[in-house]
Amino acid sequence: MVKIKTTMSIIFCSLIVVVSFFSCMGQVTPGAERIDVYMHLLKSKKVGVVANQTSMISNCHIVDFLLSKGVNVVKIFSPEHGFRGTVDAGEKIDDGVDDKTGMPIISLYGNHKKPIKEDMHKNDIDIMVFDIQDVGVRFYTYISTLHYVMESCAENDIPIIVLDRPNPNGFYIDGPVLEKEHKSFVGMHPVPVVYGMTIGEYAQMINGEEWLNNKVKCKLTVIKCKNWNHNVEYELPVKPSPNLPHKDAIILYPSLCFFEGTVVSAGRGTEWPFRIFGMPGLENTSFTFTPRSILGASKYPKFEGKKCNGIDLRTGYADNIMETKQLNLNWLIFAYKNSPNKTDFFNLFFTKLAGTNKLRQQIEQGMLENQIRQSWQEDITKFKKIREKYILY
Repeated sequence: MVKIKTTMSIIFCSLIVVVSFFSCMGQVTPGAERIDVYMHLLKSKKVGVVANQTSMISNCHIVDFLLSKGVNVVKIFSPEHGFRGTVDAGEKIDDGVDDKTGMPIISLYGNHKKPIKEDMHKNDIDIMVFDIQDVGVRFYTYISTLHYVMESCAENDIPIIVLDRPNPNGFYIDGPVLEKEHKSFVGMHPVPVVYGMTIGEYAQMINGEEWLNNKVKCKLTVIKCKNWNHNVEYELPVKPSPNLPHKDAIILYPSLCFFEGTVVSAGRGTEWPFRIFGMPGLENTSFTFTPRSILGASKYPKFEGKKCNGIDLRTGYADNIMETKQLNLNWLIFAYKNSPNKTDFFNLFFTKLAGTNKLRQQIEQGMLENQIRQSWQEDITKFKKIREKYILY
């Protein structure tokens, strides 16, 4: 049955490539679809692929496509949320086998975030392909997976090709820069919360700034996007993770994800994750919602089955962020001021998300958004100078 499904997939992908070639003229073209630019690099090679549900060439998954072109894919590596993108945030993912292709899958999450030597050499991988859609936010863990894959490739002398994709939040830079003492899987590098780079540009920065262990560098090739730059609005064709199902959620995510480090719900367990926020007893609100368990998105959401008072951001608020080119701190400040229990408002995860202790202290001290934002500017200016060296668009 797997062989039959794979054969049908090969035929389908071959047709998709023909259609894609003629339909992309003048349109934004992700690196994965620039087949003529990178296919020769994979010829006669044993290929590892880091991918998930976003790794698409038109309507065909890149693994299926590569197999259809006779590329010798030997192993799949998958990040947080799994290869098909159906696993909850933070949930443990085990190694397995892809039902569709029969390919072995190595999970790069939980306690196994970095490919080990056995992962890289058990099937004699000659080259690694990395193709994952990022959303341009420091605590979105796909860039942490990128770091560890690059590091492993460098240590095992395996070249890596990053198939670049547009960044839907690539039009601005904002937020506190991570301090090294707060480094974690949700923030590994000294960059702002929103860093304004594609994943290919970011890969170049990781290499160029010598952020890999022992300052090793991998043999990196970035396949650029076509017909895109940082001022071009780009709506993702596939949701990048289960709780970012809508374009507005992706734009609001940098602002609302701070609530993951507080007692407040960011809408997980509803139809509108990262487009609403609230909690039981939140004052000065008129909107209500009740989180519930949703398989593959939020099995155990905050306040499951409890009525939450909150704020509805589904109309116009994402557009405002795109206009101002700034993340919004006023929602976090509002929630803190109107919380029934300020003592337990923040948890330890908040500092990891913020990348600094200062943001929590500033909010507790009653500072205004513009005052807090001003405290970031010197570090952001320094980051922008670093960033300039690696910009491709």
